[in-house]
Amino acid sequence: MPELPEVEAVVRTLRPFVVGRKITSCHVLHPIAVRPSSGRGARAAAARIERALPGRRVVGVTRLGKFLLMPLDRGVIAMHFRLDGQLVWFEATKTTGHIDVAIGFGGAGTLGFVDGRHFGRVEFEEDQSQIAGLKKLGVDSLSKEFTRPRFAELLAKSSLPLKLFLLDQKKVAGIGNIYSNEAMWLARLKPMRRASSLKPAEVARLYKSIGSILRRALECCLHPAPNFRDPNWWFQGIEDILNLYGREGLKCRRDGHPILRSEQGGRSTFWCKACQK
Repeated sequence: MPELPEVEAVVRTLRPFVVGRKITSCHVLHPIAVRPSSGRGARAAAARIERALPGRRVVGVTRLGKFLLMPLDRGVIAMHFRLDGQLVWFEATKTTGHIDVAIGFGGAGTLGFVDGRHFGRVEFEEDQSQIAGLKKLGVDSLSKEFTRPRFAELLAKSSLPLKLFLLDQKKVAGIGNIYSNEAMWLARLKPMRRASSLKPAEVARLYKSIGSILRRALECCLHPAPNFRDPNWWFQGIEDILNLYGREGLKCRRDGHPILRSEQGGRSTFWCKACQK
C-alpha cells in the first residue's frame, strides 16, 4: 500500500512530466475511479472532470498525507492510491492494459491513473478546500508543522492504542500500517500501549523513529525512482529496510526473540514482546 514515502517519491518523479504542461484531454474509462464513485453520481463526476480539465495547465505537484495533489491554473486534481493504485505515462497512440483515468498532454504524452481493484480515486475541484478527504487530515508527518511538542500534545489527548493512533489520519497524516510497525519497533514501544501513557522520553524516541523510517523509506523509493513508462513498475527494495513487518516467527534483529503478529483494527501488527514495552 502506498504510504507517505511512496507517494512523495511519485510526486518528485512526476513533476518533470507534467508541470507547466496544458491538459488537452481527459477520458474516464472507469467512472468508479472518480469521486463520487457509485451509481449516477460516478457517471456525473466522470462527465464533469472530462469537461473541466482540458485547457487547464498544471502548475505544480505536491502531497498532503497520502494524497497526491496537482494544482492547476484553475482548480486542483487530487489522487489517492489506496491499496495499489499507481500512475503510468504513455504515448496517446499506445495505450495498453488497464487504465482508469487518462489525462492527455498533447504530443508530450498521457498520464494514466491505474487501479485494477478500483479502490483508488481521482477527484477534481475548483477549490482545494472542497476536497473532502483533505479536510479530515491531521498534521503531515514529514512537514515542518509536525513538531515534537505538537506530537506530544496529540498523544496526550488520545485513549487509542498506540498503533491505532498512528494509523488515524485525522491525527497524523501519512503513516500507514508498514511504517507504524517499524517506527514503534525502533522506539521500543508496544503497539497496544495507550497513546496517552507515553512518557516524555518515549514520545521523543517515537517522534525521532517516525522521521527516521519515513526518510529512509523515501530514499529507498527514489532509488530506483518510479518508472512511469513501465506499466509493471512498482517500488523495489522496501523489504530490505524493514526490521519486522511481515517477519512473523522470525528472530527479532535486536534481541533474537520471535516476532509476533497480532490484529488491531483489522490490520496486522508485528512486534517483539521482549523489547517493545
